[in-house]
Parts: sequence; structure tokens; C-alpha cells
Amino acid sequence: MDQIIIKDLELFGYHGVFEEEAFLGQKFVVTAVLNLSTRKAGKTDDLQQSLDYGVACQLIKKIVKTERYQLIERLAEEIAEQLLLTFTMLQSVEITVKKPWAPVLMTMDTVAVTIKRGWHKAYLSIGSNMGDKEGYLDFAIDQLNALSDTKVTAVSDFIVTEPYGGVEQDDFLNGALEIETLKTPEELLETALSIEKETGRERLIHWGPRTLDIDILFYDDEIIMTDSLKVPHVEIPKRQFVLEPLSTIAPYYMHPVYHKSVQEMLEKLQERGC
Repeated sequence: MDQIIIKDLELFGYHGVFEEEAFLGQKFVVTAVLNLSTRKAGKTDDLQQSLDYGVACQLIKKIVKTERYQLIERLAEEIAEQLLLTFTMLQSVEITVKKPWAPVLMTMDTVAVTIKRGWHKAYLSIGSNMGDKEGYLDFAIDQLNALSDTKVTAVSDFIVTEPYGGVEQDDFLNGALEIETLKTPEELLETALSIEKETGRERLIHWGPRTLDIDILFYDDEIIMTDSLKVPHVEIPKRQFVLEPLSTIAPYYMHPVYHKSVQEMLEKLQERGC
């Protein structure tokens, strides 16, 4: 990945825990490493094919000068997010915020924080078998698209499937989504649960009926195993109602554990008559 580097941009702002910092202000030094493809700009010599670093500097200056945060960690997060949301060609950024006049009552050069943030690709499964099923699935898509840091980039056709898990209930309407997001996997899970809750989802019966179900299937190529989140979703190879719609938008996406594509997993499941 190519880079545009804005190094040691000196700015004045009002960030700090102490009252004097918020009132008197102090110097901050920002370095931004911007990861993107500069190929078209390099071949055409056209600024429109690249990122205008002058505009990027003005954006950083505005954030440092006009916002007021207690922590430079929060300042770095805001700079990273606004750069990624403003310049669509950016894939990721690395932001360093230095505080040369940090009030620690000791001799030092500077205190600094460095963060790396970027866009992530994730695949979600959505399903409903209560009330206005299609309406609930559309609601999930609309809610995700309404987020400033997330966008739905592909939607499968919706398919009708029989219930999974042995609980007697109505047929499901299922689909799959591809999204790009700045959220971490844990933040994405929290968002999914919040959207489910808005539809009145109640978790009363395991594998029981639900107004809306949103599952994280894949998140980049990450493998996550915690008490609250398991990615890739452990049931993917067993669920045709997941693989069938997913195969229409990501047939060649490779499972990072089994090293098989979505299409291969679906075909294997169909061969077994599952």
C-alpha cells in the first residue's frame, strides 16, 4: 500500500485534563500516515486521482483547534475517523499526536499516542420469522447504512428457509450482507444487538422465533474466540440458509480456519443433503 505522510504538523489546541490546559491551550504535534493507492495519480499527474494533503492538513487543524478533549487518545481517534470518512480513497491511517508541554513536572521531550485505524470488510447473516419478515430485514440494512462509520456494500436475495434447531415455528426469511466498517468486531456485535433490540427481539428460547437475527459471519480474516464473540461464526459450514445467500455475494471468500470458499462449503453441504 502506498503512503502519503504528513509529518510533525504543529498546531495549537485546548486539550487536557487540567483546567489550565483547557483555558490557556498548548502546542500539539500531529503526524498522519495515510495509506492509499497513488498509482493513478502517479501515472496521470492529476491531483483529482490522489488525496490533497493540503486539505487533509486543514481538516486536522480544524479538529485540533476547535474541539476540546481531555485525552490525546480521544483527539487521535477523532482525527483518524474524520480523515477516513472524508477521503474515500483512504484504506487506513496511522495517527500520532504529541504533547510536548505535557504537565508531568519532569524533564522530557514529549508525550505521544499512536493509533492505527482503517476500513474492515465483514459479512453478516440476517434473518426473521416473525411479523413483517422482509420489513425487519430491510430495517437492519437501513440502520446499518444510517451509521456514519459503516456502509452496506452488497445485499443478497432473501430466501425462505425452514427453521433450524428443532423448535416448531414459522419459516425464516434469510439473507446476507457485505459491509465496510470502522468498528471493531466487539463494537459491531454491540451494534447488531442494539438493532435487534429495536425490533423487539427477545431471547427467550434458544434457536426460537425472532423478529430479527443479525450474526457476524466473517470480519476480515480474523479469528476471534471470546465468551461473547466467535468469528468466523462456528455454525457456518453447517448452515445452508447462511451459505446459500452468502454465496451470491461472496462465493470465493475463503474461510480463514477451514481454508474453503463459501461456494465449496455450500456444495459440500448440498452433497450431504443437509
